[in-house]
Amino acid sequence: MITIIHNANERGHADHGWLNSYHSFSFAGYRDPEKIHFGALRVLNDDTVAPGMGFGEHPHDNMEIISIILKGSLEHKDSMGNSSVIRAGEVQVMSAGTGITHSEFNPSKTEEVQFLQIWIFAKEKDIEPRYKQKTFDSSFRKNRLDFIAAPVDLDEAMLINQDAYIALGRYNRGINAIYKLKQKGNGVYVFVISGKITVAGKSLGERDAMGIWETDKISFIPATESEILLIEVPMI
Repeated sequence: MITIIHNANERGHADHGWLNSYHSFSFAGYRDPEKIHFGALRVLNDDTVAPGMGFGEHPHDNMEIISIILKGSLEHKDSMGNSSVIRAGEVQVMSAGTGITHSEFNPSKTEEVQFLQIWIFAKEKDIEPRYKQKTFDSSFRKNRLDFIAAPVDLDEAMLINQDAYIALGRYNRGINAIYKLKQKGNGVYVFVISGKITVAGKSLGERDAMGIWETDKISFIPATESEILLIEVPMI
């Protein structure tokens, strides 16, 4: 087993006033040659957008884009004709494929929106773009991991164009849990949304992360009530 820890206070940071963003990997004006990507995981941004503000229309291609809303709501419009509002507890998955343009705005006049945005390199190039969003009731992931995106039918997971598995879990203190990797050769990136948790014997706090590879399973024990994001990806 090989591990690497990415502490929360070592992430890239950009405060544009309307956008407060933390980058786990090199992004925009933040560049760290040691943090370009973790396998097929290219971007993990921790974003807070002010009321009435957002990202104007911009393009993507051959990338899997997953947005997890933690607080507030995010309005989405794209060149596929989709127009929707994604709220806390909901997850959006887009396969950019041959190319899409989209915009994201905070429709609230009073409340910030907080969300995690994940970019994963596509497995199959130039597929037809697709879009889906879904509500995941937090009660279903109590003391277990529930998959929100996967390459195959798995629980309630939405389809993703990569041999990657993304899961969310909320755990009580002291629960002993084991995650068994779905695919040989993959690695796992564990991101602590809240709380404190011991992963593979290493202690992590809120917004800390750990990359783990060359293993077929990992163990974790929450030291407090905790919420985690787990991203299993090919180690390309």
